Formats: sequence, C-alpha cells, structure tokens
Amino acid sequence: MVNKPLLLSWLTAIIAMAGSLFYSEQMEFIPCTLCWYQRILMYPLVILLGIAFYRNDRGIYKYVLPLSVIGMVTSSYHYALQKIPSLQEFSVCTSGVPCSGQYVNYFGFITIPFMALIGFTMITISMLALWRRK
Repeated sequence: MVNKPLLLSWLTAIIAMAGSLFYSEQMEFIPCTLCWYQRILMYPLVILLGIAFYRNDRGIYKYVLPLSVIGMVTSSYHYALQKIPSLQEFSVCTSGVPCSGQYVNYFGFITIPFMALIGFTMITISMLALWRRK
C-alpha cells in the first residue's frame, strides 16, 4: 500500500531540489547565503524521504521534521527580508548576492524563498500526518 504522506513529501523535496538547480544552473541565478542554507536543509530530504518511501519507514518523521521546520523558519526569514524593506538592515548576507534580491517575483509575491517555504511547509504537514498516524 502506498504511504501518501511519504510519497507527497518525497515528491515535494524532489521538485524543490530540481527547481533550485534549474534556477542556478539553467537560469544562472547565483544563490545568496540564505538560499544555500535552504538547499543544505532540502537536498538531504530527497535521499532520506526516498529511502523511507522505499522501505515504508513511518518513523522517518523524527529525522525529517527538524530539517523541515528549520527550513520553514529560514525561508520565512528570507522571504521577510525580500518583502519588508526595514528588515534588510538585519540581513545575514554581507557579501556576494544580497538576500533581499528577487530574481523572480511571480504575481507580485511568489519569490524563490516563498517557493521554498511552500515546499518545507508541505513536507512538515506530511510528516505531522505521518506522526499522527503512528
């Protein structure tokens, strides 16, 4: 039987990783410091969730939830830096690409950190559903 929360979270992680690689490798957008932190949190989830889905390991939430929640916090902070000008003075990006830069801004609010936030949130909700079932 297919474990839907595991499958959804794994596919979400794959899409998020593919999207970040597309923007950096194909579109040649240079990631800022916070983008790298979000990648560091998302990329291992592809492997962890893939193995968990293959093995139908419902205990994986113990390892995934900390990464996804920290990713949500990081993405939220990054998105706030982009959308709230007064927060830009508290940016952690001191060299290279500014964290407040917006390579994309679909519909006036969908930026790369926003997409990462949606991905981390979907994974977190799926893992909470898995935890509740256990």
